Amino acid sequence: MAQHTEFGKKAEQFAAAYLEEKGYHILARNFRFQKAEIDIIAEFQNTIIIIEVKARGIDALIEPHEAVNKRKIRLIVSAADEFMKERNSEQNVRFDIISVLPSQERELELIHIEGAFDSFDAN
Repeated sequence: MAQHTEFGKKAEQFAAAYLEEKGYHILARNFRFQKAEIDIIAEFQNTIIIIEVKARGIDALIEPHEAVNKRKIRLIVSAADEFMKERNSEQNVRFDIISVLPSQERELELIHIEGAFDSFDAN
């Protein structure tokens, strides 16, 4: 397995553990629909939370969350719509991004951006 893939899986596990510690209930991981994948789907305070986990190495030129572009957002939203249809759910949905970076000491650091797609314009 490629080193970046291993780091990505480690970052997703780190993010899931963080969310559970904060009281989120993990409903699904790596939910796929067509060309889209949602890293983590959780429920928190009667809201479905769709979480994109982005990880970068210590030498990254941009913050991990900055790599989520309009195309990626559209894919995630379409997968979230499918998830909600499958569950026949009308709960509120929130889209978050969790960025994971190693610190200088090689410990993982996490930034949780709640409502990250709120200002997204699909056009």
